[in-house]
Amino acid sequence: MNRPQRQKRRYLERYLGRKWLRRVTATILIGSILHSSTGITNAQQTENKSARPAINNQASYSYTDPASKLKFQSTSSQLNAVSQPLLDPLGRILGCGGELLPDYTGFSVGLYEPNPNDPTGTELGNLVSLTRSELPDIQNNGIPGGLKPNTENSNPYFLTNQEPRGTYNFLFDPGKGQTAPGKSYILVINPPRNSIYIQRRIKLQIIDSTGGIGNNIVRYTATSLDGQPITTTGGINFTDTVAFVPNAETVGLDLLALQFTTGMCQPNQVQIIKSGDRATAEPGDTAIYRLSVKNLSDVGLNGIVATDNLPLGFNFLSKSVRGEINGQAVNVTAERQGSTVTFRTDTIVPRGLVLNIAYAAQLTSDAVRGNGRNTAIVNVKRVDNGFAAKDGPAIHELKIRPGITSDCGTIIGRVFVDKNFDGEQQSGEPGVPNAVVFMHDGNRVTTDPNGLYSVVNVQPGSHTGVLDLSSLPGYTLAPNTKFKERNSQSRLVRLEPGGTVRMNFAVTPTFQEEGK
Repeated sequence: MNRPQRQKRRYLERYLGRKWLRRVTATILIGSILHSSTGITNAQQTENKSARPAINNQASYSYTDPASKLKFQSTSSQLNAVSQPLLDPLGRILGCGGELLPDYTGFSVGLYEPNPNDPTGTELGNLVSLTRSELPDIQNNGIPGGLKPNTENSNPYFLTNQEPRGTYNFLFDPGKGQTAPGKSYILVINPPRNSIYIQRRIKLQIIDSTGGIGNNIVRYTATSLDGQPITTTGGINFTDTVAFVPNAETVGLDLLALQFTTGMCQPNQVQIIKSGDRATAEPGDTAIYRLSVKNLSDVGLNGIVATDNLPLGFNFLSKSVRGEINGQAVNVTAERQGSTVTFRTDTIVPRGLVLNIAYAAQLTSDAVRGNGRNTAIVNVKRVDNGFAAKDGPAIHELKIRPGITSDCGTIIGRVFVDKNFDGEQQSGEPGVPNAVVFMHDGNRVTTDPNGLYSVVNVQPGSHTGVLDLSSLPGYTLAPNTKFKERNSQSRLVRLEPGGTVRMNFAVTPTFQEEGK
């Protein structure tokens, strides 16, 4: 404030009071008239600043003191702004770790409408009709000014290796309703033909569009339709992520390239292979398995978690687990839950190297009832940005030979209440549950609620079973009037190779004897 202005203010404060002066000044500013001229330009276009039509915002006031007849008048400074009817989300294609790709030749980026016949809104419809732009902007020709790199607002836009490399942009026209809340688009990144990259698809949905001339703000969600990361600082899916675009030249989407075979977020950044030391086995054998986890990415991998589902009848031997990388032993822990074995290691697997995990499993007699097939999967994380990757299932099938169990048979039997003492079960003679039968080899068998029991994979020959009467309180052996050898709590049976034999026990309640 210069000296004359300070003198005027002191005079007004002396005669009118500070409070009244603040009220008069506020009234003048609120009631000032905005004079503006509009045109279609771009606020970020630095090459043509002098050609931008200005929006002039200037206030003036005058006041005459009734007592002294002195007149005070002045004008405020002029505020200049430009219109910005087109919004441009500026994007960039980067590698998985945020690095530039070696070559962008042949890459194209397109903006599509969702297919109206697709209820999921994820299939491609027509290309979005974008407003044509130009750079440099020629005044009064009806074509709005453009923005580098997509100066003509082409759709699709073909990338080049010119600086800034890997960038693209599309200018949305609010006049066509392209930034209206609820509008959805699918951004498609197409690699060159015969490229090592594959197509990316990201869905964009406008949530809100606010602001005035020169201050457009668009809120939208970005959702990866292929399950791969969208930005170098985010996760795999950004369904709930809200992005603000107050200045599209500095705030935009960073889209990550998806490499198909080697490195940079390809689906097969890691590979798991499962192998075994044999093609066939039989109960009693021990099979040795190997899980090979190969790093196919361009950085190290850590957080390795491999899960292996063992077939029926395979007994995991926890002390057999070994791990190594390039001939060097590494620590691998194993945890079993049911038929699932989970292997973990904190070791980083360098690029191009393989983590080998070996373990052993012993086959039981139940293996002949299974298919001998087990599957393994692996989950890892990149050490540079923590992005997750996985592979599998890797399948290994072991053919199971019956071996000695091919001649084995089955012993079936029942413990029942013999009411007519003939040693055979008839209708109305119920089974006795929870009765215990000891086999000659020490096996202990318990009857089910119907009094039934069975022993499978029994080698052929003679076998003996003994009924444990202490497991049947209130019962004793039923007298057999037809076969005296059955008046014993033991039974002798002869099992043929691959056959089935029956071993029954007849009992009777003890109160019948007490009643005599």
